[in-house]
Amino acid sequence: MFKLTRAVACVAVLGMTSAAFADTTSVTHGGDTFIAGAQVNEAIAADGDAFLAARTVAARGAAAGDLHVAGLDITISADTDKDLYAAGANVIIRGLIAEDLTAAGFAVRTENTSVTAGNARLFGNSVTIEGPIEGALLVTGGDVIVNAAISGDARVLARSISFGPDARIDGTLTYSTSEKIVVPERVAPGERVVFEAVSVSRLSQEWDEVAKDMPVLPSFASMLFGFLISLLFFLVLGALMLGFMPKRLARLRRSIAEAPGQMILLGVIGLSMLFGMVPITAMTIVGLPFVPIVLLGIVMIWTLGYALGAYGVAMRVWSGFGGADAPNSATRLLVFAAAITCIALLNFIPFVGWVANYTLVLLGVGAMTRALFLRFIGNPGVAFDVDLKPIED
Repeated sequence: MFKLTRAVACVAVLGMTSAAFADTTSVTHGGDTFIAGAQVNEAIAADGDAFLAARTVAARGAAAGDLHVAGLDITISADTDKDLYAAGANVIIRGLIAEDLTAAGFAVRTENTSVTAGNARLFGNSVTIEGPIEGALLVTGGDVIVNAAISGDARVLARSISFGPDARIDGTLTYSTSEKIVVPERVAPGERVVFEAVSVSRLSQEWDEVAKDMPVLPSFASMLFGFLISLLFFLVLGALMLGFMPKRLARLRRSIAEAPGQMILLGVIGLSMLFGMVPITAMTIVGLPFVPIVLLGIVMIWTLGYALGAYGVAMRVWSGFGGADAPNSATRLLVFAAAITCIALLNFIPFVGWVANYTLVLLGVGAMTRALFLRFIGNPGVAFDVDLKPIED
């Protein structure tokens, strides 16, 4: 699962950067080959894993490791000694795959020249299988056509399923459609065909079976446990900030109270800069290994911004009800905990909860962006005229 997640992440990053290259760019790093461009028509000769991304990809040659491809119009004639991962609008596979195949797109097709030695997992609105699969087959799609030999089990979830003259399933065929279909004997005999209807009543029955073994309401318990863990995390974070940077934290939350509109605008600018760093870092090619660090930084800044926004708003409300402007740390933590609890309750209101959470993130990120700008450009402070007297408004 980790390997698949890593592959999808790498392909997604390359997909975002492909439009930035007018010509094909190829880089080898750590034994892996990275190729990107507006249009890629390459004969691959990769000793390790290969990553390709473009609007149009035509891959030939061979990869000694895994092959990852992303784009709009994809044709893969290359052979791979390990796994093949492909994602695009139109995906055609013609090469030999020594291990597993995973492909997703609007239209996915494996031609008869493509042989998958391992398992195949295919996802698309239209899926056509003409290449033999020596392992198991998993398909989720709208219209699925099977016209190849499947040596292992096959599981298909689709709106419609049809079988061509070369279709043969040696294992068990398990399919799910709106209505039961007739599977030809030449494809799979009746004793090896299982129909699983997908319906609301069936899902309800399965849930009832699971609920019998649960002594309490699992959804409420799960939400309560998750809230307590989140509350504990934010309280620890707040205690650390109050302990190590109380003055800086006070300046940040005062900037939120004094100019909330400005902070929201700066928050939009700050988040735009953060998310913009992902494609900018990836476009350098050599910066691809640092993209996960940038993504981690976005998550950290988002979390800190949320906490800072909640704290700033909570202290402003506290002051508005007559509370001390600078209470002790214990009081501040209690006010912060009350704010987190109220925001969690707002999440049960559709749309309102999301708007409230996102507004707090913008306020917090905006305050941090303002502090960063002031650090770089300095604070001019009070302007004086030639007589060194403050300028009157």
